[in-house]
Amino acid sequence: MSYPYQITNYDQYKTAYKKSVDDPEGFWADIASHFYWRKRWDKVLEWDFSDYNVKWFQGGKLNITENCLDRHLGMMGNKPAIIWEPNDPEEHHRILTYRELHTKVVQFCNVLKNNGVKKGDRVCIYMGMVPELAIAVLACARMGAIHSVIFGGFSAQSIADRLWDANAEYVITCDGAFRGNKEIPLKSVIDDALIQCRFVKKTIVLTRTRTPVSMIKGRDVWWEDEIKKVETMGNPDFPAEEMDAEDPLFILYTSGSTGKPKGVVHTAGGYMIYTNYTFVNTFQYQPGDIHFCTADIGWITGHSYIVYGPLSAGATSLLFEGIPTWPDAGRFWDIVDKYKVNVLYTAPTAIRSLMGFGLGPVHGKHLDSLKVLGTVGEPINEEAWNWYNENIGKGRCPIVDTWWQTETGGCMISNMAGVTPSKPTYATLPMPGIQPVLMDENGKILEGNDVSGNLCIKFPWPSILRTTYGDHDRCKQNYFSAYPGYYFTGDGCHRDEHGFYRITGRVDDVLNVSGHRIGTAEVENAINMHAGVVESAVVGYPHDIKGQGIYAYVIYTGTHGDESLARQDITLTVSRIIGPIAKPDRIQFVSGLPKTRSGKIMRRILRKIAEGETENLGDTSTLLDPGIVEEIKNGKL
Repeated sequence: MSYPYQITNYDQYKTAYKKSVDDPEGFWADIASHFYWRKRWDKVLEWDFSDYNVKWFQGGKLNITENCLDRHLGMMGNKPAIIWEPNDPEEHHRILTYRELHTKVVQFCNVLKNNGVKKGDRVCIYMGMVPELAIAVLACARMGAIHSVIFGGFSAQSIADRLWDANAEYVITCDGAFRGNKEIPLKSVIDDALIQCRFVKKTIVLTRTRTPVSMIKGRDVWWEDEIKKVETMGNPDFPAEEMDAEDPLFILYTSGSTGKPKGVVHTAGGYMIYTNYTFVNTFQYQPGDIHFCTADIGWITGHSYIVYGPLSAGATSLLFEGIPTWPDAGRFWDIVDKYKVNVLYTAPTAIRSLMGFGLGPVHGKHLDSLKVLGTVGEPINEEAWNWYNENIGKGRCPIVDTWWQTETGGCMISNMAGVTPSKPTYATLPMPGIQPVLMDENGKILEGNDVSGNLCIKFPWPSILRTTYGDHDRCKQNYFSAYPGYYFTGDGCHRDEHGFYRITGRVDDVLNVSGHRIGTAEVENAINMHAGVVESAVVGYPHDIKGQGIYAYVIYTGTHGDESLARQDITLTVSRIIGPIAKPDRIQFVSGLPKTRSGKIMRRILRKIAEGETENLGDTSTLLDPGIVEEIKNGKL
């Protein structure tokens, strides 16, 4: 398979970018013509950012799995689609060819059908990183059910909130999952969530860890038993359901600036085109390359660059169950050597963590198969960029520093590997079709170069979110109200003298912790549920490994005289309500919070103190109790 739309030099990029801005409909129609459609679209684009409405490829009929699986069977049926490396390096790995993956997806479509799932139903998937997770995702897409994958680190309460929001009546899970030296009891967590969600009709459970689990008659069934039933039926085919280009493909929940997670909705047509286009061009993927994205499918990175982007391009995608530091900090490099990985796409957090182990784990690893390195989730700092470049890429592998979001579906600003210029810590140039602008606080566009402002996008791209599930007004409010007529990313950005873009971090009340977005309000709500807590305020602060850590200021009146124990109790409360990823790194007990006379908490002051800035805190005379600031400064952890 070749990619007629692959950009191979800088001049081609400039030409493609100009066309994508001058004639976006013609540009994207040309890209889309290289995919399999049951029926060609009637209209390429209809859009209005003022009352947010976007539709791409209207009237087009397709199924994304026919583009990810069926169309590859003739020429590439025996080519590896997914390579699975298990958590334990001693356990046997698995390779699924495109033909085998297609067979398993069709089988599982019949399992879902036998258990009552139909087109339009929402299916919650809460699994470890096993091939069956990808199979479940693709089976939902094939039959037109809307999948909602939840990362295996979320708590029962977080799952229940998402099940309620999506009204998901079907759940797919595992008995447990392996992650490093830990065993995660997934089915047990689901059982706790379902106490609040009596509307769930079926739970399909895959055997992975052989952890004892409770199976409720009439509701819970074993994956393996259901597959056997399909086999006894003679393994019937399951033709892909015809979907409209604008039909929802999946819901993926992300934290916002309010306490309630929002369900970002992506649709079948535009999302497929954009993830494929950015996969092929950002990583300069060549047929036969092994692409290793280290993310979890529970996040958008896994959706777009483990499953849909690579498979729609006929690529070989490597799926890893474990963590980079177990059984030792050389695990990534072992995997690269074992499978002759060509593209490695990981997070700056992982790189910084591995840097802490020194070069010992890298010694003796060849890494000579690597052609492209990538980073995702947060801006990469220069020290980590240089370490990655020198010790992993050996100075010969371009590093793509990709900026994008759950809401954008795919890479938005990034250098293309070896094709467009790179600059350490800079995402550099927008992808074709992406029109970024920088705004000041008053909504004025900042023209020219060497300027900093808030990053907005002024024109839709095919994989832009369509809505937040069940609440379109929230979508409009979140993304299109701060700067009317523009999509507001929530990120600050600098454009240098060459026109390269550098993301400078969140400017709203959302933290970026290890590449995961966590709303401060969500963490505050969880802390405040602890019986001894009166009130709390959460801000971010620089963290050597995570990029951004969670700093909590807590007014505590509990009976624990032991502050250390009280902190552990609060941390456990947050883990129970949201999940371990949201645990505060530091908890400072305070007698009050800096508030205006109207009762607003001045998080700007708290953020500066957490960052170690104690002098230039601005005017504090308007605070209800200016003296509280000195107390907080003196008690900083």
